Amino acid sequence: MHKNLIPGFIVSVLSLFALCAFPASAQMPNIGLGPQVHTALGGFILGYDIDSTGTEGLLAESVSLGGGKNNVAVETFDQKTGKILKIIGQQNNTGNDYVALGIFGNSVGLVEEELSKGIFVNKRLYGVMNPLNGNKATGQWTPPFTKDDIIISMPDAQGSPTTAVLYFDNGGSFNSFVLGTNVAANTFGTPVTITDPDFSFNVSPVMDYDTQTNTAVLGGSLGCFGCSTEIGMVDLNKGTFSEFPGLGLGFVNGIAVDSANGIACTTTEDDFSIEIYDLAKQTGIIIPLFKATSQLNSGGAVAFDPIHKLFLIGQEFSSIAPKGSSILVYDEQGNFVEAVNGLSLPASPANMALHPSARAGYVIVTPELTSLQQFTY
Repeated sequence: MHKNLIPGFIVSVLSLFALCAFPASAQMPNIGLGPQVHTALGGFILGYDIDSTGTEGLLAESVSLGGGKNNVAVETFDQKTGKILKIIGQQNNTGNDYVALGIFGNSVGLVEEELSKGIFVNKRLYGVMNPLNGNKATGQWTPPFTKDDIIISMPDAQGSPTTAVLYFDNGGSFNSFVLGTNVAANTFGTPVTITDPDFSFNVSPVMDYDTQTNTAVLGGSLGCFGCSTEIGMVDLNKGTFSEFPGLGLGFVNGIAVDSANGIACTTTEDDFSIEIYDLAKQTGIIIPLFKATSQLNSGGAVAFDPIHKLFLIGQEFSSIAPKGSSILVYDEQGNFVEAVNGLSLPASPANMALHPSARAGYVIVTPELTSLQQFTY
């Protein structure tokens, strides 16, 4: 059973005790939950991220008014308190939407604006906030897309000037493509076409970005129960695509890459496992999630902490806590380290936006999807 994606990269925790302040980088924070972020208009969240070395976060929201009309907004928030700092853009009684795509490079926010004259999107614009803490739009990101090109994945790769974009043509060919970009400079490489159906948009491939080799690393599968997986490598310097067999079974739900060591971690659906790969050697190990007993306990999104060398695995139905969701933390050798319990993660793999030096992050809260929860690990 595949966990369907929630539109707009929607991406969750309950408190062991409330933290009064954003933890200092010199301290080892307690494992648990901190303040929440509540949307300014009370709408559901369409994408979010936090500045991994700064103090602010970014989100987009939408309030449904019925009849295809919405009130929509883009907002920044304070990571320490969860307070909304500023509404950057707002439209009322509109068919348009905003989607927060993330934070890129050196604190560069990126927001997609979907323009619609009816039930379909007619045009997509991409606004840049450089820097994010300027709390205002400063320009446009203008990828060479048609109106039918839709982004599947765009790893933030904060600290690197470049990242990769995985997108597909929704206008007829339905091909998938990977494109390199520098968001701040508004520059683009040549798109690389992905022809393997394991990475088609309809089977929800996942992607992260190796900043050291300028390589997009993909995980994919046809998705049938017991189907084998594939790891795809798009060398954006050479414009080439290659792949090697993965170790897990079923859908690949999440992926994250340690660029410094050339290691990738994935989660797979049917065998409720994680896989850790040496990308250069194209070898790896597979490990069932801690105390997982069935597909119900499969992992979702994966995030990587480059300072402490930890992979964080979102788990909708916890295999550790008696109820709710968990984030399971592993080292790069596949050893279970700890768990953050008491979350309420969605069925779709939920983005864990990290501030690694503080061992903290934010995730979305279900079922309302109108707030974000800080957690520490």
